[in-house]
Amino acid sequence: MMDSYERVHEYLSRLGMSTMESIIDSYLETSHDRPVMDILDHLLSEELKHKLSRKTENMLNWSGFPFRKTVDDFDFSFQPSIDRSVIDDLMTLRYIHNTENVVFLGPPGVGKTHLSIALGMRAIMSDIPVYYTSAMKLVQTLKRDYDLKRLEYRIKTYSRFRLMIVDEIGYLPLTREESNLFFQFVSSRYEKRSTIYTSNKSFSEWGEILGDAVMASAVLDRILHHCTVINIKGESYRLKDRKKNSLPTMRKE
Repeated sequence: MMDSYERVHEYLSRLGMSTMESIIDSYLETSHDRPVMDILDHLLSEELKHKLSRKTENMLNWSGFPFRKTVDDFDFSFQPSIDRSVIDDLMTLRYIHNTENVVFLGPPGVGKTHLSIALGMRAIMSDIPVYYTSAMKLVQTLKRDYDLKRLEYRIKTYSRFRLMIVDEIGYLPLTREESNLFFQFVSSRYEKRSTIYTSNKSFSEWGEILGDAVMASAVLDRILHHCTVINIKGESYRLKDRKKNSLPTMRKE
């Protein structure tokens, strides 16, 4: 028959409280003079911290982020066109609670994806589920599920994410069918969920991207109704690093 020591360890194991089970013996050895409630408070707080850390890591893994970047990693001095106060306000996540959108516009390499992922990381740290995808991958997935008569299921799956990031709109034009599917995606999230969009094209060029000016107007109407637009005008980070690391050319005498 098990004694109380063995039963406690079995209970902790069966309850999935692995952190508490692993530290309880050593902690009790050094805390025998402390009140029972203080001991329980410490052990349970350690268990909770571990579970939250593991949950956050799982959410980051499931997010689809191509890399992990934070706002602290961003060089605002290199992109003075960005109003830092606007980014700081977005970091409060108020836009998610208000089901608003964010759009980053600008040429390649200016930090649109970096800032989008930084906002996504901030959301995950606040226990908000986030999913990242490129615009082309998004429409390809929607097209596949439409062909399999699973489009409604896919839209519902995306709706589970309170924040989605749709990156690189405009790098490739969409077919009429893809544009219609993209419109359905945007409509499904309108005033229900927040989405961050990035594009290297101005809004006036979205008619070319979607292949239809009327479709572009309908899409933008829904995206921009409740939205923060950040237009980044500056040089590419990648070109900056390339210039910095390149060797000076030798002059011929």
